[in-house]
Amino acid sequence: MNLGPLHRASGIRYPASVKIIGSGSFLPGKAVLPDQVDDYLGELTEAPEKIRKWLKRIRILMKELLEVDYYHFALDPVTRQFTEDNITMSVKAAQKAISDAAMKPEEIELIVYGSAHQDQMPTASVRIQEALGIERCGELSIHANCTSAYKALLIAQELLSTGRYNNALVISSSMSSSELVAEYYNQPLVKKEELFLRYFLSDGASALILQREEKHTGKGLYVDYTYMESTGGRKPSAMGNRRPAYWMNPREEYEKGYHHLAQMFQEELRENFHEADGSVFRNGLKRMLALHPIDPLKIRFFQVNFPSKHISELVMEECRELGINPKTLYSKMATMGYIGPPMAFLALDQIRREESLNPGDIILSFVTEVSKFMQAGYILNYE
Repeated sequence: MNLGPLHRASGIRYPASVKIIGSGSFLPGKAVLPDQVDDYLGELTEAPEKIRKWLKRIRILMKELLEVDYYHFALDPVTRQFTEDNITMSVKAAQKAISDAAMKPEEIELIVYGSAHQDQMPTASVRIQEALGIERCGELSIHANCTSAYKALLIAQELLSTGRYNNALVISSSMSSSELVAEYYNQPLVKKEELFLRYFLSDGASALILQREEKHTGKGLYVDYTYMESTGGRKPSAMGNRRPAYWMNPREEYEKGYHHLAQMFQEELRENFHEADGSVFRNGLKRMLALHPIDPLKIRFFQVNFPSKHISELVMEECRELGINPKTLYSKMATMGYIGPPMAFLALDQIRREESLNPGDIILSFVTEVSKFMQAGYILNYE
């Protein structure tokens, strides 16, 4: 009797398998070349002179470091109006995934949405539900920076595996441009760490359709294992805004610049990313693989969800000792910039559409985000 996959972290053996039966993604607007980023996001003409001079230097440095060919922004550079938002992009990616799964929206039983952060009420998951025309379903919204997509997948897998639902739409979207346009900032107050994000973040959405299988058919791509942890309990936050845990007067928030999104860099970030026995990323991945061992020789693609090709290649070298071949690195950042949480599902969508998988192939993915060093990962098997 096949009792289904074993959840090694808890010792629970689930009665059903979870299969990916559809995927879809959406990138807004035209392809934007690196030299056109400021044309879209706008020049910071009111920033301090020292900051404006620094920006001219950092543009060139980021272009060389990231090796991004083009970006996507949900923004009209002429009218300065947004052409999409997190909901519309999510819906367009979801519609593609639903169509790919040969389903109808009303058949969806569960929606799990993941994004970097969200301030709206009602939450995004029910807005997506409404836009898709789904009268009734289960839904959840998760906001945990770049781990949010992974956590959305984890929760969907758990709820399907245990039999609560038969299928799920798992979605992630990122509207980074809305926090990076010149009009968003209180420019006289901006700092360096609040601006270099403008040169690698991009907009987009991606979605997966998961299906519960009581009887494991063994044909297709299966969610074998999902993982999450937070290692930031004793580390300072390296990314975020300064908003308190209550609603501020919007004018006061703007006047103090508390809404600015910042990411620490250089020595401060490097110090907290590295631990005595290796990087936070490597150590977290090692813990995940200890809970759910795999044959590294069967890894066909390793998705390293980082905003820089340079960083991805550095951690890949570190992962050699775990038996992971650096040649398995799979990234699409060069063709779209870094779209944050949706990058994980977008890469899966690309793999399903562009690559030929063989029985026994493993897709491994892991991410470290730096707002509080949350980490997450997943292991997929092709059978």
